[in-house]
Amino acid sequence: MNSTILGAGPLGQWVAALLIEKGYSVTLVNRSGKVKALLNEKIKFAACDVNDARQVAAVCKEADVVFHCAMPPYTEWPQKFPALMKGIIDGVAQTEAKLVFGDNLYMYGPTSGQPIHEDLPYAANGHKGKIRAQMAEMLLEAHNAERLQATMGRASDFFGPQVINAGLGAMFFKPALAGKAVMILGNIDLPHTYSYIKDFAAGLIVLSENEKAFGRAWHIPTFETVTTRALLKHIESELDKPIKVRPAGKRLVSFLGLFVPMIREVKEMMYSFEEPYVVDHSRFAEAFDFQPTPIAEAIKETVAWYKEYL
Repeated sequence: MNSTILGAGPLGQWVAALLIEKGYSVTLVNRSGKVKALLNEKIKFAACDVNDARQVAAVCKEADVVFHCAMPPYTEWPQKFPALMKGIIDGVAQTEAKLVFGDNLYMYGPTSGQPIHEDLPYAANGHKGKIRAQMAEMLLEAHNAERLQATMGRASDFFGPQVINAGLGAMFFKPALAGKAVMILGNIDLPHTYSYIKDFAAGLIVLSENEKAFGRAWHIPTFETVTTRALLKHIESELDKPIKVRPAGKRLVSFLGLFVPMIREVKEMMYSFEEPYVVDHSRFAEAFDFQPTPIAEAIKETVAWYKEYL
């Protein structure tokens, strides 16, 4: 199978690495055609502006499946994400390739603590959630109009090797490894589903290999949902040192957002850390043979990577 991956961030890199392990031909695409971390010498690289459908069609012309893992900067979603999605849909529609989109859960909005499943309405009231809903609808409309075959896999807040810009990314592990206090959003004693980046990537590959996956969204399985405090205990055990936690509520996030644009954008998603945030992935688990990485193994691999990275 020839695979083209649009977007060379952590998700795109892990999709590429896992596809290579399966013996597939892989082309990893970003704007420059260069990636700092060369994951495998068998991965080909290509440059493309994914806003331009003609460029997308050209770079995907030999692909059997295209993985959409591209994303503009977090602070620029409203201005750039819809056009990016349109360019990819219009470009892939000119080829024979199937399209698999790496999505998240923002479109559902607050759920008052009820489990988040695929049949929930898109009820987001913030701009990032509305943008995610708009893009999901664009993709399914294109599929239903038979312009292309498409599916999407959704994951919650993810972490793992290569994941730097995330709540459990460099801003967490750098102080944690140094024995300094870490800022954690919301109530750490509430259950919160976290996704391991390698499971997210592996789940997208499963979707790409199964005809019944197309035409709908799926929640990618992850290890059991625990409280954020319990997850931190696993990290403490692997670090072999305590983690000093500085909880950050909406008031502190609002204040810090006055000075830091990225934190300003996080405010919209505070609801997910102020109510139980439990993702139901039973539909995927019942449909496909898939075993997510155990929590202890995911933490072990992440800590080992960060010790080397930092």
